[in-house]
Amino acid sequence: MSHSPTATAQAGGAKLPPLTPGPYRARLTVVALIATLGGLLFGYDTSVINGAQSFMEQPDQLNLTPLGVGIAVSSLLFASAVGALTGGRISDRIGRKTTITVMASMFIVGVVVVVAAVNLPMLALGRVILGLAVGSASVVVPVYLAELAPYEIRGSLAGRNEMMIVTGQLLAIIMNAIIGNIWGEQYPWVWRVMFTLAAIPAILLLLGVTRLPESPRWLADKGREEEALKILDDLRPEGRAEPELAEIQAASREEASRVNMSVKEIFSNKNLVRIVLIGCGIGFFQQTTGINSILYYGEKVLEQSGFSRNGALIANIAPATISVIAAIIALQMMDRFSRRKTFLWGYGLVAVTHVLIATAAGVLPEGGAKPFVLLALIVFFVGSMQLCLNVATWVTLSEIFPLKMRAFGMGLSVFVLWMTNSFLSLFFDSILRAVGLSMSFIGFAVLNVIAFIFFFAFVPETKGRTLEQLEADVMSGALFKRGN
Repeated sequence: MSHSPTATAQAGGAKLPPLTPGPYRARLTVVALIATLGGLLFGYDTSVINGAQSFMEQPDQLNLTPLGVGIAVSSLLFASAVGALTGGRISDRIGRKTTITVMASMFIVGVVVVVAAVNLPMLALGRVILGLAVGSASVVVPVYLAELAPYEIRGSLAGRNEMMIVTGQLLAIIMNAIIGNIWGEQYPWVWRVMFTLAAIPAILLLLGVTRLPESPRWLADKGREEEALKILDDLRPEGRAEPELAEIQAASREEASRVNMSVKEIFSNKNLVRIVLIGCGIGFFQQTTGINSILYYGEKVLEQSGFSRNGALIANIAPATISVIAAIIALQMMDRFSRRKTFLWGYGLVAVTHVLIATAAGVLPEGGAKPFVLLALIVFFVGSMQLCLNVATWVTLSEIFPLKMRAFGMGLSVFVLWMTNSFLSLFFDSILRAVGLSMSFIGFAVLNVIAFIFFFAFVPETKGRTLEQLEADVMSGALFKRGN
């Protein structure tokens, strides 16, 4: 079902000059590095709570109850769902670059409120502000990168955002382990330092955004072709900017009747309904892998596996490290292998690993090798998830929707993703306490078998097509036909 770039170009009627070595590649790298600081913040701000909880629970700090911890974790996530739903629409109106500027400012404000928090409501307010920024970043940054990238390397360039997300998660867990083990016993307020560190990349993003170009596709859609051409000249090899702009303009003209496409218009077109449902399914099942049971409650999962509190903080580094390694490999895979087959391998591996985790948790005797066996299986689960599913999810969501409803489609899909994330994170600790580690992962295994069936039956291949051809194939229904 995969298409080579050559076949795609010919099928679409466009013969773009090939990508050749040149200084534009360095410029693309700098742009991606700056923009993906939003992904780094996404990762750090969602993961820093894993390890900070035990300090915030102390009576001389915020004295959080288990419900209070759940609120502290999930307040960011529920707000992220709102940010994901609105961020795309806002970026369609004011531009991708301006939206990223606002997003960076919100990251800074959110950190200040959280660090200054004296009670749960103030903490939750700061986490809500951070969540709005995180949700916007989860939509706007992948779309921005996908719209800037040449289609031949769109997967690897857009996928760098996911690598930065897992890098942010790793940084948070490493800093939590260092700060918690060295100063935690003496200074219980160290959780404030853990959160403060998130201000550094936020400030760098706010400063760096001045060097970011606007999305040429957004500019062309607004009738600002000269600005779009100038940006494409900077970010493409010689001779490619004009034909690529012509292709963008042709796609925009073809969809001109759908400018400001309403929800009613979207849901009156069966092909658009189908692609929206597929996008929502991709977002939903990415979360039911159970990855965030490790991301947000990894310390508690590892304590149930048999580690001490300080040992769990250190052991947490292992799955976070494999996330980064797997993300680097996934970026190399993304433009070489079928997106669809990658999904199928990923959900198959994750389901099998969940069964192994459940078996080990239920069968192995306490103590001895049990903590390390479970840690190894958790690391394999996280690596499989990151290698096959995380990058593929974000890249696929950034490319499957037609331009005139891309913000809505991406926003709704990521809203579903964040709401699934939020509810699982709100109740996971209670589920873990009620049924134990073994049965919790049996539940995840069942959900991943269902995910495998969904991807096998409904999710089409997107590799090797330009955004413009994907748009045409969605509108005509050709994308959903077997063999395409």
